[in-house]
Amino acid sequence: MALELCLRSTIAFLLVAAGLIGGCDRQSGTKQQAQGTNVAAPAAAPIKLDKLDRSHKGEAAPAIPFVDAGGKKRTLADFRGKPVLLNLWATWCAPCVKELPTLDALAVRAGDTLQVLTVSQDFEPAKVAPFFAEKKFKKLQPYIDTETAFSTQLGVNLPTTILYDSAGREVWRILGDTDWTGDAAAKLIAEAR
Repeated sequence: MALELCLRSTIAFLLVAAGLIGGCDRQSGTKQQAQGTNVAAPAAAPIKLDKLDRSHKGEAAPAIPFVDAGGKKRTLADFRGKPVLLNLWATWCAPCVKELPTLDALAVRAGDTLQVLTVSQDFEPAKVAPFFAEKKFKKLQPYIDTETAFSTQLGVNLPTTILYDSAGREVWRILGDTDWTGDAAAKLIAEAR
C-alpha cells in the first residue's frame, strides 16, 4: 500500500512537472485568461495541419476507465456505434478552457451523430463539476480520469483531441487547442464512419 501511494505521488509530481515544462500548448500566441475572472476567452485556434497526427490511425481505443457525472465507471467502448471525439483537458490549462465552448457548439450541432467526450485530467477532480456548472455548457458532460491515465498512457500534452470511428478505431488526433466550429473541423470529423 505504501509503495502504491509513493508511486502515485511520484507520477502526480512528474505529470505536474511535465505540464509546467511543456504541457499545455502555448503556441497560440494569445494571452492566457486569468483564473477566476468572467472575461470571455478568445476564440480557439483554427486547425493547423502540423498539429494533426495520423500515426495512430486504426489503433483500437484504449480501455482506460473514467468516471461520468454520476460516478459510474465508463470506457470508450461504452460509446461504440457512433464516432467519438475524445478531448483531454484540465481546468488549469488555459488553451483547454479556451477550446471547450467550441467543443460544446460542435456537440450541439452534431446532435446524435457524434459523441463528444471531454475527459478531465485534473489532479483535483472536485474542481470539474463546479467548472461545468459555471460555464453552463449546453451539451458537454463532465467526465473525469481520476488517475490521469489517458495523458500518461497515451503520452500526450493537454489539450489533445482524438477522433475514433464507430468501431472504436482511431482516425486521427490533434495536439493543442482548436476551433471546432469551422468547416475544416467538420471535414476532419466526417472522416469517421
